[in-house]
Amino acid sequence: MNKTLITLTLAALLAACSSPVKLNEVPVEEKAGVALAAPSEQAPPPPARSAVAGIDARPLTGVAPGPEGVTKVIYFDYDSFVIKSEFQSVIEKHAAYIKQDSKRRIALEGHTDERGGREYNLALGQKRSEAVRKALNLLGVSDAQMEAVSFGKEKPAVQGNSEEAFAKNRRAEIAYK
Repeated sequence: MNKTLITLTLAALLAACSSPVKLNEVPVEEKAGVALAAPSEQAPPPPARSAVAGIDARPLTGVAPGPEGVTKVIYFDYDSFVIKSEFQSVIEKHAAYIKQDSKRRIALEGHTDERGGREYNLALGQKRSEAVRKALNLLGVSDAQMEAVSFGKEKPAVQGNSEEAFAKNRRAEIAYK
């Protein structure tokens, strides 16, 4: 009885995993809506001209990317998301600058050094960016003007395994949009 039950269960699982769709025979469609033969049966199409306009990557003139002469980086101690008192004036200057124009938007990017696992560092980076967001919010910056994100250890500012490199990577950056 048990063997029959196991056999029926395995057969049901295998039947559930099968699919009647033949992936090699699915027609490919162009944006114009014309059906083409399967890729193995046709010649490559001629290259299409792009209708996408180029962009000007030069910095905008007359647009200030933040308060002049003020750093956009807040550094943290190892395994901490507490903002050091030495960065309080930096946060105050950014808050005053952001509040001058309700259209100003910022991204608060949290980073960590390379020690620790990926998930842990993503969570710590998020706590660092949220700590800066909360400090700016307490100074009157609207939540609608801020976005807090974490890059964890994925975007180090400095390469290396020294304490100096680790210290430069434990940070939150203020990026004006």
